[in-house]
Amino acid sequence: MSVGDNMSKIMILGAGGHGKVVAEIAKLMNKWDEIVFLDDNKSLHEVNSYKVIGTLSDYLIYKDRYQYAFVAIGDNKLRLKLIKNMMKNGISIPILRHPFTSISDNCKIGQGTVIMAGSIINTNSIIGKGCIINTSSSIDHDCILEDGVHVSPGVHIGGTVHIGKFSWICIGSSIINNITVGNNVVVASGSTVTKNVPDNVMIAGVPALIKKCLE
Repeated sequence: MSVGDNMSKIMILGAGGHGKVVAEIAKLMNKWDEIVFLDDNKSLHEVNSYKVIGTLSDYLIYKDRYQYAFVAIGDNKLRLKLIKNMMKNGISIPILRHPFTSISDNCKIGQGTVIMAGSIINTNSIIGKGCIINTSSSIDHDCILEDGVHVSPGVHIGGTVHIGKFSWICIGSSIINNITVGNNVVVASGSTVTKNVPDNVMIAGVPALIKKCLE
């Protein structure tokens, strides 16, 4: 397959603020000579010089032209659902990594994960599919982040931390070493997690305490 054919074209699902950052990272990686958006806002026709060619559900229409696709949607469960559906339909889902990151060669990163500027992932950590590792966050050694986790800007995660699927670690929070955070947990902004956290709760504070249960 020649340069300029399917191998060099990518569609990004979601043209909001997160999608705009994702598109810039894709451009900086110099792997695609055509980048387009799909978004359900039908009033959008172009975002930051990138064309909006259809809605989110149109990815199957374009899969023969754009072999690569990336889901840039903040909703953790929806993001992972779309990734899995596209993979079943033969669409390649890359890992997007900003050039100004530090990632150990001994880490494993899942498809559909984006790693943004200034982020650090240290040795023997495992990052699942469809994760967001946001700007200037750090993940220390031997951590496991399951599928669909969002690590917000300025988050610091100590060594040997396990974070369950779909959890959202909000901006500026921290998790000390050897902690397990359950599935579908929200860690509020600025919190410090010092104890294990069960599934389906929101926690907040320093130290972080359970504030409410989530469905």
